[in-house]
Amino acid sequence: MDLLTTLQLIVSSTLMYSAPLIFTAIGGTFSERSGVVNIGLEGIMVMGAFASAIFNISMAGTFGGMTPWIGLIIGGIIGLIYSSIHAVSSINFRADQTISGTVLNLAAPGLAVFLVRAIYGAAQTGPLARPFVTYNILGLNNIPIIGPIFFENTSGPAYLGVIVAIIAWFVLFKTRFGLRLRSVGEHPEASETLGINVYAMKYAGVLISGFLGGIGGAVQAQAVQNEFSLVTVAGQGFMAMAAMVFGKWHPIGAMGAAIFFGFAQSLSVTANYIPVIKDIPSVYLDVAPYILTIIVLVVFIGKAQGPKALGRTFIRSK
Repeated sequence: MDLLTTLQLIVSSTLMYSAPLIFTAIGGTFSERSGVVNIGLEGIMVMGAFASAIFNISMAGTFGGMTPWIGLIIGGIIGLIYSSIHAVSSINFRADQTISGTVLNLAAPGLAVFLVRAIYGAAQTGPLARPFVTYNILGLNNIPIIGPIFFENTSGPAYLGVIVAIIAWFVLFKTRFGLRLRSVGEHPEASETLGINVYAMKYAGVLISGFLGGIGGAVQAQAVQNEFSLVTVAGQGFMAMAAMVFGKWHPIGAMGAAIFFGFAQSLSVTANYIPVIKDIPSVYLDVAPYILTIIVLVVFIGKAQGPKALGRTFIRSK
């Protein structure tokens, strides 16, 4: 295999594995910028993956090639609905945000597998009817050298994730809504005195995180795993949280960190084509992304400065 083909394989594989992380990490950024810790991203991804897989199998005959793309929206909507549990419990009822998110993570796999068993009589859906396929991006694959590497036979959802990251940056840092959301995450009491509806901003942050996290789960099911089962998500939500922290709660930084983790995951697939690591036992490459997640959290969690009011309970003044 020549160098150009090897680079194309590495890039396309990296983008495929990073796509779910990009959406989910950006979603987590919105929630935590509003001051609400959301460690329930794993559970939200599970529900998004479940919903998109069921939709994909059931509606492929109706929507054809558009099925996986519509499945992203379905996964996002279910993720938004599921995240509302966290929003109500942590914002209105002032429950501990870490405990509330943990409940989402614990409940989602059991609920999803129970429903899959009820529908299909098995713990997994089996192969999807219309999974994502690779794409040539907008004719950009014809650009000499870089075209075949970055834009040929690659992941459409990953490039959509890049676009979403740019939009998220603009929304958070260039709009009135973003300014209000960030102010609530920094000092909710001061924001309230300026007439900002703190509860509404917190709800917006959590629900946006649920929508994007659900899309991340849908991408994981339809582009990476091609089915839904108990292990479809398997820690991707926690990896997305690490990407969010590594990216310093910034959409572009979170996207870059997600691509880094996606590259780490892709090594188990592409290692045979990379001379430096092709002799490393595959089991080490399989666990490498999770080891990197731990290392990143240990090294950066103390140095990264999140929103000042992150995780703090807010009580509306009378």
